[in-house]
Amino acid sequence: MKEQMIGGDLQKIASSVKKPASCCSSAEKPDNGNACGEPHSPDIAAHPVQPVTVSTEWTWEDHAGQIRCRLTSFRDRYSVAPGLYAVGKPDKNSDVLVSANYKLSFDILRRSLKGMNVWILVLDTKGINVWCAAGKGTFGTDELVNRISVTGLKDIIGHNRIILPQLGAPGVAAHQVKKRTGFIVHYGPIHAHDIPRYIEAGYTATKEMRAMSFTLLDRLILTPMELNPALKQFPLYALLVLVVFGLKPQGILFKDAWVGGLPFLLIGLITVVAGAFVTPLLLPAVPSRSFAVKGWIMGTIMLAASAGLTGVFEMEKTLRIITFLLFPVLSSYIALQFTGSTVFTGMSGVKKELKYAIPIYLVTAGISLLLLVFYKLKEMGVV
Repeated sequence: MKEQMIGGDLQKIASSVKKPASCCSSAEKPDNGNACGEPHSPDIAAHPVQPVTVSTEWTWEDHAGQIRCRLTSFRDRYSVAPGLYAVGKPDKNSDVLVSANYKLSFDILRRSLKGMNVWILVLDTKGINVWCAAGKGTFGTDELVNRISVTGLKDIIGHNRIILPQLGAPGVAAHQVKKRTGFIVHYGPIHAHDIPRYIEAGYTATKEMRAMSFTLLDRLILTPMELNPALKQFPLYALLVLVVFGLKPQGILFKDAWVGGLPFLLIGLITVVAGAFVTPLLLPAVPSRSFAVKGWIMGTIMLAASAGLTGVFEMEKTLRIITFLLFPVLSSYIALQFTGSTVFTGMSGVKKELKYAIPIYLVTAGISLLLLVFYKLKEMGVV
């Protein structure tokens, strides 16, 4: 079958999304040399847009992008243009799979479709993955309805069936989609690699396809996303620590800053590791369903376990109180950020945790600050 090209030139409607790394083989590049299509705004296109053919194979750029987005904030800019894509040589009877425009989500999906002829309808989720975008509302009913209209999907396929990822279900009201577009929503398996078997089984998912695992390896892969933001703040924390302990009536003394501050620099690193790495890694084993409590427990345990290295028990009494009061709570706060990466929680659960955790964090920070001021005044002989 000849590849069907619909609508005008993609470059004429390019606008809002950052151009992604190539996800197509050189043999599949259209005449304009743009392997994945130029990004475009759904508000500009008043006619169906041209589907872009993509490969199921990853290039070295795709592999490098996967590593970068898992290890750095590069993921915040890792996106593909919303629109319609073709895998293989789909026709009017081919299935339509819906995805987010977070490039890693898109890449994992297309890699799982080797040997198939299907359409991929990419929604504008602002570069956010399906699970998070469904919670935020960008992978939602209105965007799906709009994207069906913008791409002219009704004119391209001869059926009314679209397949959404199961994790996108919280954001999409299937009955509204049918009412507004005529398309019937099918919720596919959780993992993209199960899609071929799901389709072959007549759009029926097994219990295994519906079950979400969150193994040790899954959690380990996600920990860099928690470590990086916390470590980015560490230089500022280190500067404040050195200033506080170096501050004397005659000025800031470097030796005092280093001697007094070094234990707290070590404790700060241990706290980051406890909240951003150890807690996610041991998540099922740590008592409590609350991420805030889990983080506090691990922060306390690691603080006590490292006491010989940091000299916590040899500290002046006020500093010791501050240490055991503040740092487990900081570990708790960092661990609470992992709620956005896990399937163990929902939006209501996160809101409930924040409701009681944030006041505790603020009160603890306030008390610690007052104790620190008291310690410095005492050290200077003021009180």
